[in-house]
Parts: sequence; structure tokens; C-alpha cells
Amino acid sequence: MKTIAALTLALSATLPAIAAEAIPQGARLAASCTGCHGTNGATQGNALPPLAGQPKDQLLQSLKDFKAGRRPATIMTKLAKGYTDEQLEILAAYFAAQKK
Repeated sequence: MKTIAALTLALSATLPAIAAEAIPQGARLAASCTGCHGTNGATQGNALPPLAGQPKDQLLQSLKDFKAGRRPATIMTKLAKGYTDEQLEILAAYFAAQKK
């Protein structure tokens, strides 16, 4: 019985890590972007620019400009400040790799 309890405990600690790795880090970070920019950055309509398929360097520069306050925006300035520079690079690479 103790063996089953130990195995159950070990699996319960391991499964969330396995599940988290199934979703790429870029997709996890981009989840907060979908409300405005659509799934995978493929914005519908003309209200906001699509992120999908844009050049990585261009996306990264825009994100850094939002974070530094060089590019004014209502929401993006606040959101970008919540990411590290490494996370911004991951986001830019993720959206650049998405299909338009």
C-alpha cells in the first residue's frame, strides 16, 4: 500500500511538469495576447495589427519600445513591462513563426 501511495505522489508531482512542457513557452506567454490580437496573432479586421508572420526583429523592437515607453499605447505599455527581455524575445519569435 505504501508503494502505491509513493508512486501516486511521484506521478502527481511529475505530470504537471510534463503537461506544461507539451505547450511551447512562446504559446504560453502569448496566451495573454489572444484577447486583442487573436489566436496565434492572426488579428481579424483592421483595429489592431496582426502579429503572425511579422519579422521577429520588428516585433521585438516594438515590444521593447512599448516596455520602455518609447511607443505610447493604452494597454501594450503596461503589458510589455510585465515581461523580461528574454520573454519578449520568445514572444517575438513565436509570433514571427505563426502563419498569417
